[in-house]
Amino acid sequence: MSRRGLVLAELGLTPLWVRRRAALAAQETDAVQSAVIQDLPPLPTAQPLPTDDRGAQIGAMDWQQLKSAVAACTLCVLHKQRHQAVFGVGDERAEWLFVGEGPGAEEDARGEPFVGQAGKLLDNMLAAIGLKRGDNAYIANVVKCRPPGNRTPEHAEANACEPYLARQIGLIKPRLIIALGKVAAQNLLGTEATIASLRGHAHAYRGTPLIVTYHPAYLLRNLTDKAKAWEDLCFAVDTMKALKQGATTPI
Repeated sequence: MSRRGLVLAELGLTPLWVRRRAALAAQETDAVQSAVIQDLPPLPTAQPLPTDDRGAQIGAMDWQQLKSAVAACTLCVLHKQRHQAVFGVGDERAEWLFVGEGPGAEEDARGEPFVGQAGKLLDNMLAAIGLKRGDNAYIANVVKCRPPGNRTPEHAEANACEPYLARQIGLIKPRLIIALGKVAAQNLLGTEATIASLRGHAHAYRGTPLIVTYHPAYLLRNLTDKAKAWEDLCFAVDTMKALKQGATTPI
């Protein structure tokens, strides 16, 4: 080592000398990089991620477009085992809209809601208040494909079908909606309340009066509650009369 090196080492300056050289080299490198960066074109401004406009697209569909969209839908797992989607049936300008839970085996096979024993009971319920399928009444479900084993639709499955049902309601413009059962009531009203607490009151779905009653399939298993369902239907008739007489809010 040179005498100068020995002196620097004795003074404890050799590490500092090394660091200073490293620092200078780093400064030179930064200067070169800065010059290169200045020659590069500016980076594009970050753009927001595209929003999901599926709901808006469905909300602009006419009847035929909506039916085609439902038939081709693969958004949730229910499409994997269906024979066909069950869109809905009835008068497309009906004053009465009945909304159930989802298709069963017979509905899945025939492509029409409420065609089994529960459907026969629903037809009898309609007849009891002067209605019939397809005449001033429309029937739809929360989900359009059959859940395996007729299980309750999962939250994600109901959410996937929600824009379809919302558009059906928007096209029909019913005066009154009847929610048949817990699944329909909870999804339309956005609540986890029980049927018992929801019955006997006029609620609203986006401004349209809504009444809750039991699902016909439930009534087939619980015959004693048919009397309560009849009370609900009578209440619905009274509500419809009030609406036709000019009532603007649920009673």
